[in-house]
Amino acid sequence: MHHQAAVTSLRLSSKAIQSAPWLDWLAIGVLAFIAAIALATFRDYGLGWDDYTHSQYGALLVSLYQSNFADQRALSFVNLYMYGGGFDIIATLAAKILPFGLLETRRLVGAAVGLVGLFATWRLGRRLGGPLAGLLGLLLLAATPLYYGHMFINAKDGPFAAVMAIALLALVRAFEEYPRATPPTIALCGIGVGLAIGARVLGGFAIATALLPLPFIVAVRSRASGLRIALSECGSFLLPFIPAAILAYLLMGLVWPWSVVSPLNPFRAVEYFSNFFEKPWRELFDGQLIPVIDMPRSYVPTLLAVQLPELMLALGLCGTAGAIFAIASKADHSTATAGRRAALLATVLAVLLPVLVTVATRPAMYNGVRHFIFVLPPLAALGGLAAAQIADRLARHGRIAVGAGVLALLIGIASPVLDMTRLHPYEYTDYNHLAGGPPRARQNYMLDYWGLSLTQASRRLLTDIADRHERPPHAQWRIAVCGPHPPVAVALGPQFTTTWIPKGADFAMVLGEFYCAKLDAPVMFDIVREGVVYARLYDLRGRSISSLLTVPGIEQTNY
Repeated sequence: MHHQAAVTSLRLSSKAIQSAPWLDWLAIGVLAFIAAIALATFRDYGLGWDDYTHSQYGALLVSLYQSNFADQRALSFVNLYMYGGGFDIIATLAAKILPFGLLETRRLVGAAVGLVGLFATWRLGRRLGGPLAGLLGLLLLAATPLYYGHMFINAKDGPFAAVMAIALLALVRAFEEYPRATPPTIALCGIGVGLAIGARVLGGFAIATALLPLPFIVAVRSRASGLRIALSECGSFLLPFIPAAILAYLLMGLVWPWSVVSPLNPFRAVEYFSNFFEKPWRELFDGQLIPVIDMPRSYVPTLLAVQLPELMLALGLCGTAGAIFAIASKADHSTATAGRRAALLATVLAVLLPVLVTVATRPAMYNGVRHFIFVLPPLAALGGLAAAQIADRLARHGRIAVGAGVLALLIGIASPVLDMTRLHPYEYTDYNHLAGGPPRARQNYMLDYWGLSLTQASRRLLTDIADRHERPPHAQWRIAVCGPHPPVAVALGPQFTTTWIPKGADFAMVLGEFYCAKLDAPVMFDIVREGVVYARLYDLRGRSISSLLTVPGIEQTNY
């Protein structure tokens, strides 16, 4: 009797801990702490291949609206008109009022949008498993270098991940309120889905995530109340979402104006991105140089396995498997239970569907898994759900078991955080210990594919020249660059001119990636992390170098 009472008391204590109000305050504290770090460090992040072009796109979109649609250059600007420009618009407008330069402002706005994604992940995990699950899901995502690094630097995939998290949170709320979603939930669905599709046409996955659970919930409810009642419930559930669909379309058009110039334009974008739209190049994967159009089906699963922190990977997989088990279990068929299972199904689909479609269709793949950052928030939320359930089981075995679990959690979170600290500001290049970290991963995969280290190398070059009081032998310094040129040109300023041709150049700045050659010239300095050279500066004065490249044609591509 005493033993049974103790067990009962312990279970109640466990539930009380999982729903304690201080967990929500702790989550808010984590978000505030990350925001403080972002404010202190956002200037550290360099520019990459796409930054300058995206800043131009943002300016053209603002001009489109300011001119009352008279200036329509944004509707045909390179291929960016086939992407939404919500982030670029916000960054352009923010630069007009904030005391920073445009490119610094883009880093700060990126951090802010990334925090929105973290907030949505917290609320999603909380919806699925309570305050403890929400807090743990937030910690898992915040300690994922792939997400944290990209939220500063990536104008496409980082914001897309954030708005997809908002859309999924709204859908989970809607299914949990089945068969009558509340007006705030309906409005949030319209906002989330509209912004998701308006960010990238891949936002169509949000629609699939919304629709695919509906046959499941009808099937479950028909067992309890019959098919006619189940279909009636589904119809009454969907009808109020007509205004949400209109809101979604309007928001999509606001942030992606080309999409509403013609009703078929979103489908034209799908067709455009279904076929590789650039001259193919080769990229390093699993130790081999493979054309991006011939990447193996294992590309995305492999890179997720070697880039996600071990704890995130383990808990995310456990949470996904556990959710699938809960969905398939023979629970009661009430509307509340059916809605709960549909919400879990939507979350599982948000993780698995994009990966499975990619494995099945095998499109061109490159730049690691930056295009799949949007699967990380739902994976983290499911990981938080699994961790909360593990915590509940540990609580039944006493304080020692709980202490061991807390220690394992702290070690699992601290490991990638320490990696990020050592790699800063190149957090996105991290690989987990399964891959041997960046030193071993360098032999098999690309690290700084965004070219961020060239900004730090440029700043170092300016300091060195100033310290030595050197002046260019001609009107400008001439620097040959293997990597993105706009970041170097912006950082170095008008006293430098950039080129791909090393002949006659004063310096050569090269990334440490496979396509940049090791030159027979004095090394002035290296940008190094974890013993890995990210960028190198050569002194070419008095030297004759024929090429910067090991792979011809890289200078014609846009990574």
